[in-house]
Amino acid sequence: MYKNTLEHCQNLEKEFDQIPSERKDTLRSLSDYIAGKIEEGVTPRINVICTHNSRRSHLGAIWMATAANYYKLPEVETYSGGTEATAFNKNAVEAIKRAGFDVSVSEVTSSNPKYDISWSEGMVPYQAFSKKYDEAPNPKKGFAAVMVCTDAETACPNVEGADFKLSIPFNDPKASDGTAKEAQTYDEACRQIGREFLFVLSRV
Repeated sequence: MYKNTLEHCQNLEKEFDQIPSERKDTLRSLSDYIAGKIEEGVTPRINVICTHNSRRSHLGAIWMATAANYYKLPEVETYSGGTEATAFNKNAVEAIKRAGFDVSVSEVTSSNPKYDISWSEGMVPYQAFSKKYDEAPNPKKGFAAVMVCTDAETACPNVEGADFKLSIPFNDPKASDGTAKEAQTYDEACRQIGREFLFVLSRV
């Protein structure tokens, strides 16, 4: 892993005690799902879902994939999606960069660019762009739907094709857009999501 990303993971690992015990219980159920799939010889597929697939769902999928690499669980596949497509928000992109990830634009469109995200030398970059939760390359069946905002949970009480569904809402950093606390708020959201998804994979 890149030095900065590795150090970020190591620091987040030291913050597991900041996760409330009730929240840990919820997160452990996702750990159990992933562990169960691995024991069955089935690749665990995690689709992190938010309303617009612009902030929290991207951060979640990227951190879940990074945590799988950190804990040497290469068989875990991660995806993100929304109840509608918009774009990977530029403030969330900048937060990922500040966390030590390498980010480049692989395909520029007027409204929904595709970003290549890397956290290790020689890896095939993780491609991030906004899409609906059931659009390619996301899986159609046999996946865990992880809802990271309450709006998506309300809009999709049933996620077609999912064999496991879990609500883990995070506060939306969008509220800070255009304010003096914008970068700080996005960094805090990135850190919390990273901390909790590292915790999930640490239990597998």
